[in-house]
Amino acid sequence: MKRLLLTCAFAIQALIATGAVHAQAYPSKPIRWLVPYPAGGGSDFLARTIGQAVSAQIGKPVIVDNKPGGNTAIAAAETARSTPDGYTVMSADNGTMVFNSALYSKLTYNPEKDLVPVTLMGRFPMILVVSSTSDIKDAKDFIAKAKAQPGKLNYGSAGAGSPHHLAMELLKVAAELDVVHVPYKGAAPSLADLVGGQVSVMMVDLAAGAGFIKGNKVRALAVANPSRLQQLPDVPTFAELGLKNVEAAALVGVVAPAGTPPDVINALQKQVTSAINQTAVKQKLIDFGVEPVGSTPQQYADLNKTETIRWHKLIKDQKITLD
Repeated sequence: MKRLLLTCAFAIQALIATGAVHAQAYPSKPIRWLVPYPAGGGSDFLARTIGQAVSAQIGKPVIVDNKPGGNTAIAAAETARSTPDGYTVMSADNGTMVFNSALYSKLTYNPEKDLVPVTLMGRFPMILVVSSTSDIKDAKDFIAKAKAQPGKLNYGSAGAGSPHHLAMELLKVAAELDVVHVPYKGAAPSLADLVGGQVSVMMVDLAAGAGFIKGNKVRALAVANPSRLQQLPDVPTFAELGLKNVEAAALVGVVAPAGTPPDVINALQKQVTSAINQTAVKQKLIDFGVEPVGSTPQQYADLNKTETIRWHKLIKDQKITLD
């Protein structure tokens, strides 16, 4: 009996030691980082900038793989099906983790069950903009003009169900406006038509709109952020204009397949947040128009829960669907 107990004890110790070695060894091979958008966009920039820093830290390649389509669902489903070992991760935004489950009656993945939050990398605050040639002077003037002409003004977005689209719907509800949605395939073509006068206004993130704002092609009217942006110190928040609940941003984080061991999730989170907190990386993100974060897995999970409650109500109340 004593021999049996000793044998079991040694076996347990060996298993524990093996697990510890596994945790210490991660990562021991290249990491594949899925991005659910084409190369060149904000999510792609974030993954490549942070991924490069992570690669330098761990001494292993971080390979960014662009898998656009399905409002991020294609990449999300592929991530969900991947081996849960920490070697396949994905850049997930509000669409992936919050909006899609309300926008589609059927999804090829379940954001709560199939994907595990690692860390929130950054926020892309939304800004209400008009063409620099527009006769709309400021946000209050836009609201007044929209109320005076119900259904006459329109707004562009980066696509139906995008954070840009839903941020504008949030403003519509808060200010009781009737303006028509014109969806585009990306922020760039919608901004081009805004400059050309085909659409009246739009919500855009700073990363996509900074060049247009700096080039005086579009004018920022208000930011959907709790505080003014350091890059646009003269542009008021919606709260300053009396619309306290108009806060919206594209939230981009890292997720892994469900079943990924907690020690691997924690190791990955430490590497990503360490990369974000590098002085050069952080400044690069800020210059691009991203508010760097670097949260714990639990903080990111909690944020997704509160965001789901808030945005699902809006999507259902406005009867927005992508089916």
